[in-house]
Amino acid sequence: METGLAIRFFACMVALLVFPMEVFCADMSYNLPEEMKRQHVIGNVAKDLGIHVKQLSDRKARIDTEDNSKRYCDINLNSGELFVVESVDREELCRSRFSCILSYELVLENPLEVHRILLQIQDINDNAPRFPNERINFEITESADKGQRFRLLDAHDSDIGHNAVKSYSLQKNEHFTLSVRDSGDGGKYAELVLEKELDREQQKEMNMILTAT
Repeated sequence: METGLAIRFFACMVALLVFPMEVFCADMSYNLPEEMKRQHVIGNVAKDLGIHVKQLSDRKARIDTEDNSKRYCDINLNSGELFVVESVDREELCRSRFSCILSYELVLENPLEVHRILLQIQDINDNAPRFPNERINFEITESADKGQRFRLLDAHDSDIGHNAVKSYSLQKNEHFTLSVRDSGDGGKYAELVLEKELDREQQKEMNMILTAT
């Protein structure tokens, strides 16, 4: 009985020696604006880790993905610089989510050491607002009262935060003005406001240009 226990204990010790556990260290976080070109320098991992750059090549440093996803960055072993290898499109990766983070692992060998690298992808204003339809049609009776409001369809912008839709403007005319209001989700919407009564006999149809910025 005692001999069996000793053998199992020895086998466990051998397994730990042959398959050492990964040592995870502190995360390193970098901000990366989307659409940056290849070779753009994100940061210097050697400086941030406080190690001599020569250790990167001596310890066979490499960048691994956690889930075999596409890798957008790599490391220069001669300088320690983390750089872009593929341009990032935030809207393609994260759609309308405010937080867009890519996670990688910096692996150092002998001894094995793993640092997690977090790339926080920052939105840039690279998309124009779009309305659901090119034309917005209203049928308004000439008996409509002055001050009556008509809600317009919102424009959609793939960008987020301060790069989303800021305002709307309406082509100047004598019958309508535009009222821009804040929506509950932090966006904005517009309403047509009737300022002068309509007369169908004088004008059967009006065409105006609505612009989203």
